[in-house]
Amino acid sequence: MASGEGVMERAGAWIGGTPASLDEAAAEAARLIMASGQPLFAGLGTDVDGARHAVALAERVGGVVEHMHSAPMLRDLDSLRETGVMLTTPGEARVRADVVVLVGEGLDEAWPGLNERLLSVPARPDGADIQRRIVVLARDAPSKRPGPVETVVFGRGAGFAANLAALRARVKRRPRTAAPSQHDAIAELLREAKFGVAIWSAADLDALEIEMVNGLVRDLNESTRFSSLPLAAGGNGAGALAVCGWMTGFPMRTGFGSGAPVHDPWRYDAERLVRAGEADCVVWISAFGAPPPEWARGSIAVALCDGGARPAETPNVLIEVGRPGVDHDGVLHSSDTGTLVAVSARSRSPDGALSVAEALARIAGCLSDGSGEAC
Repeated sequence: MASGEGVMERAGAWIGGTPASLDEAAAEAARLIMASGQPLFAGLGTDVDGARHAVALAERVGGVVEHMHSAPMLRDLDSLRETGVMLTTPGEARVRADVVVLVGEGLDEAWPGLNERLLSVPARPDGADIQRRIVVLARDAPSKRPGPVETVVFGRGAGFAANLAALRARVKRRPRTAAPSQHDAIAELLREAKFGVAIWSAADLDALEIEMVNGLVRDLNESTRFSSLPLAAGGNGAGALAVCGWMTGFPMRTGFGSGAPVHDPWRYDAERLVRAGEADCVVWISAFGAPPPEWARGSIAVALCDGGARPAETPNVLIEVGRPGVDHDGVLHSSDTGTLVAVSARSRSPDGALSVAEALARIAGCLSDGSGEAC
């Protein structure tokens, strides 16, 4: 729904902790943003439409856009940009993968349907059901997985990357120094795969470990077919990443202060901007229940949050929003398909629920910058 009277009546809004109308809250938020030297639109936990409005508003006021999970997403992107990656989709993996390699932890959080949607389903690479084999490269004892599972505990810290390097060496039949003999059996299993897939969550791996996994996939492609399936970050991170890409040509951590989009992963890191005092107005967006991080404590001027994600300290302006796919319709990235999908509200209230896009549209309509009518 576009902004209007119906939106006004159903909005929960506060100024300095005191209930206010949406018009009043939007006008105060616009005033704070316009008075800022460099507003920061952080969190960015919203659907595609909300992300579009956030990027457009940041561009209009010379602000910065940053997602709460930019760090892991940029680790995956760095590997892609530096050396290239061999990617597949969840659907292709479900149908064709006879061997699946699960790297690290956090996979079930990134893809709650991993067991049901992929690992428990027989592969059909040639039209006949086969039971896929699962290799788990774990830091600790992994959670239970369906089907035949080979597990190697690689440990934590530098040992994990070292063991990945040792496994790469055995895949290439190169000598190893101090690696478990189990590496030989795993390397042979990977080499025998007809169509293998390596799956990980960048939230659990550092840049070197991700580089090692992608290198392992490249090595295996010298003799067989292997692909990678990095799992998307939470808070619709992949959806926000796509929006930033098509609107600016860059991922998150992009600023518009120079009049054109500039991407700089260090300069536009939200935590660094706040701690250095370079962002004097933080607009925190979180429609999926994620609370603000510790670095944002006391720095949030405007919060667009669902009921479970309110900041511990009262912001100058708080506008309550609904959850996409729960309180209102939206478009989100789906881990099950690896694509953007339209989702319908599951528990639509009689009065509907304000979306992030609607809240940002109201704020944008109150900007007195000469590019639109002020409230």
